[in-house]
Amino acid sequence: MTAARLVARCVRGLEPALGAEILRSGSATVDWVGHREVGFRTEPGTDDEGRLRTADDVFLLALRQDDAGPHKSDLAALADLARAVDLAGLARERRARGGPAGFGGIEISASFLGRRTYNRYDIEDAVGRVLAERAGVPYHARRHGEPPPPGHSGWRLTLDGTHATLLLRLGRRPAHRRAYKNATIPGTLHPPVAAAMAQAAELRPGLRVLDPCCGAGTLLIEAHHTVPGTTLLGFDLDPAARRAARRNAGPLPVTVQRGDAGALPLPDRSVDRVLCNPPWGDQVDAGGRLAGHPERWWRELARVLTDEGRAVVLLPEARGLGQALALGLAPVHVQQLSLSGSRPLLVRLERPRTRRRSPGRREAEAG
Repeated sequence: MTAARLVARCVRGLEPALGAEILRSGSATVDWVGHREVGFRTEPGTDDEGRLRTADDVFLLALRQDDAGPHKSDLAALADLARAVDLAGLARERRARGGPAGFGGIEISASFLGRRTYNRYDIEDAVGRVLAERAGVPYHARRHGEPPPPGHSGWRLTLDGTHATLLLRLGRRPAHRRAYKNATIPGTLHPPVAAAMAQAAELRPGLRVLDPCCGAGTLLIEAHHTVPGTTLLGFDLDPAARRAARRNAGPLPVTVQRGDAGALPLPDRSVDRVLCNPPWGDQVDAGGRLAGHPERWWRELARVLTDEGRAVVLLPEARGLGQALALGLAPVHVQQLSLSGSRPLLVRLERPRTRRRSPGRREAEAG
């Protein structure tokens, strides 16, 4: 079987991180990077697509053609696209890659860019009904918001103004739904974003990794799956958050303790990496010593981070970076995301590295 064409979908802004993760596998090639998606090829049996932690979902590419157009009459072209799909070939390919057999039923999610005289449900019905009729299975309409019955295959259709892309989900459920996510709390971080943050931190076995506001533990768990062998430590004032983090971490080597991010019980220069989604009040209010004094978070971050350390944080805006700079932490990478209606910044910070003069040069200057 030849290399299949696949598409991984992601949070807006994570396309470069997702493309880099695909290439790091060493057995895949990237065909294109688009709006919230990366098209790539990989040989069957590698299972690289199942390990893409920055992906929201991974699909087989069913068909890609020109965008149908903005008018309701153009929906007929999308129905024709559904008629042209090789259903039997897709079913074989998905099964060969460890996916479920057959289709069971059809449910489809659509999205589009630009103005149209039809809505997403019109697209879904036009394509989904044709696919279901061809496969001889029920079609589940999403128009009324009811979840599909178990066993339905997940499809996606995107219209970006240039292409119409029809996709079939590889697995039984979206990739962002982690098996470890048994408990959640308000403000819980989207796992693929946490994975992207862990990858940006350039972890290595033996490093000490801290999340001073660990919540349900998502960042620390994704750090473990990114690079096993690190020492993972999380603090939180909320007992519900600590319970959720411990439940989600299960047997993983994650230590969760009660602690105030504004006064961490850690020595100076004792942490190699900090991963954090701080409580700036958007979804979770700051508590303890951070309440009314968010600058204390930055002070503690600068205090506990080693000279060669690195922090990767999610910020609602760039305003706080001035405090980081004043404390000797330089933002070396800033990436804006689109996440649940907000536009947070994924920021990597490091201490500026001073140039060390060689002994010979110092002696010459002394003379």
